[in-house]
Amino acid sequence: MTSSRALPRWRQQAALHWRMTRPGFLMVTLSACLVGLASAAQAGPLDGGLALATLLLACVAHAGANVLNDWQDALNGADAANHDGLHPFTGGSRLIQQGAVDARQTARWSALLLLSLLPAGTLLAARSGSGLLLIGAAGLLIAWAYSAPPLKLMSRGLGELAVAGAWWLVVLGADYVQRGQFAAAPALLGVGIALLVACVLLINGFPDARSDASVGKRTLVVRLGPRRAALLFAALVLLAHAWVALCAFAWLPWPGAAWGLLSLPLAATGAALLWRHARQPQRLRPAIALTIASANLHALALAAGLLTHAPR
Repeated sequence: MTSSRALPRWRQQAALHWRMTRPGFLMVTLSACLVGLASAAQAGPLDGGLALATLLLACVAHAGANVLNDWQDALNGADAANHDGLHPFTGGSRLIQQGAVDARQTARWSALLLLSLLPAGTLLAARSGSGLLLIGAAGLLIAWAYSAPPLKLMSRGLGELAVAGAWWLVVLGADYVQRGQFAAAPALLGVGIALLVACVLLINGFPDARSDASVGKRTLVVRLGPRRAALLFAALVLLAHAWVALCAFAWLPWPGAAWGLLSLPLAATGAALLWRHARQPQRLRPAIALTIASANLHALALAAGLLTHAPR
């Protein structure tokens, strides 16, 4: 029987481990999954159990990658050197720096989350098809390569590309679990959300640029400088929405895909604010919030539009 003293301690530890995953960012993974599920719904009814399993495993993968990133940024000194971050958006969870956990605990938690995907993903693949193993393996590779040596893609200016690839795989995987095969539709529909998630990472690099540079973490913002990085951000925003417009009106027979354009005003406003304050990163909190909101709105609106036009 659990004692009255043990229960609060258990709750405290559970809450701490939940905070380590940076749960505020998991919404974008749920949203991307919904795009894949809505894509699959064009081909037939969805399996609710498989859909829930997909949402859960995708969030565990994202959580594990977040914790792994905190561990690696503790090892390379980026988070300790970061005094300009805009919490909770940038600079990691800060739990190691606050003394709430140590690097070893963080490493164990990331390993537990990511390794739990192996048996769970294998079981899901047994239901859906072996192609899911390829998607899962690619996702785990990106999660590791983004933060950890020897690749450390985040330090080589390739972090945004890696993140775009990861969220594209989320859409592709959510669709595959339902169809049991690869399809062109999720591969096309996933591009817009992938680009907008890359924008989230890109804009988050502005407040962290000084500390990143001090420890040799050569992100795109560090490499390009604030002005050119802001131009790249605007280009990615325009490309994401131009792509979904092409999907809706040229490539796919689904007018509902045009709903993804609803995120353009938010994303464009974020781009304008970023251009104005690119050299004043402490003033970027509203732009970062708009960028995150635009990525979620894009995915949710796209999924809603597709489901509205799904076969009955």
